[in-house]
Amino acid sequence: MAAVKEFSVEEKLVSLVKLQKIDSKLDEFQILKGELPLEVSDLEDEIQGLHARKNRIEEEVNGVIEFIESKKVAIKEAEDLIKKYDKQSSNVKNNREYEAINKEMEMQQLEMKLAEKHIKDANEEIADKAKALEIAKKNIATKEGVLNHKKEELEKIIADTEKEETQFRKKSDSARKDVEERLLYSYDRIRKSYRNGLAVVPVERDACGGCFNSIPPQKQSEIRLHKKVMVCENCGRILVDTDLNDSVTTK
Repeated sequence: MAAVKEFSVEEKLVSLVKLQKIDSKLDEFQILKGELPLEVSDLEDEIQGLHARKNRIEEEVNGVIEFIESKKVAIKEAEDLIKKYDKQSSNVKNNREYEAINKEMEMQQLEMKLAEKHIKDANEEIADKAKALEIAKKNIATKEGVLNHKKEELEKIIADTEKEETQFRKKSDSARKDVEERLLYSYDRIRKSYRNGLAVVPVERDACGGCFNSIPPQKQSEIRLHKKVMVCENCGRILVDTDLNDSVTTK
């Protein structure tokens, strides 16, 4: 059975510093992109919502048009019935039949007036929805124009940095394999805790390179010995001396 290689504390620290420098470079690519990816995503969601609103208005307009057509049919049916009753009125045998026919004709006339009112109201509703539809279309066109501009900006940045970013992602994956699991877990946890993504920092001017809290001379001496992994008591970041930090480079 092959023996598992034991790494010294100094080797572990070198691996951590290397990983940090690679990940910091990847962070720079994200900073270069800025808020563009989020802005593009938000705009796409907003445009999708605007399209849904436009489609809903169009469906409502179609529904109102169908309603108008049904009322036109009702008017035509009422007109036909009035003509029918008018013919029947000339052949009535008594006042009772005459009054009954007149009531039916009056009822159909009321139905026609009601249908005409419904059509008028529906046409006004269509006019209002047409205005809302025009506003929705203008909003979509405006937002799509902004989205296209943002996408062009983002695509240009990606095109300019994609090759280098891909190389550093591969380096990061490779460097992570050289860090023991326990330290890697701590490293990832600390990185996520801070917006600048710094989990491993050098001691500079007697202070933590992350939170700038003062580091006592005795602790600085221990850090330089590379006998154990030291952390800042204030922010929890992993501390290394400047000599070790400067000795690690990433091409």
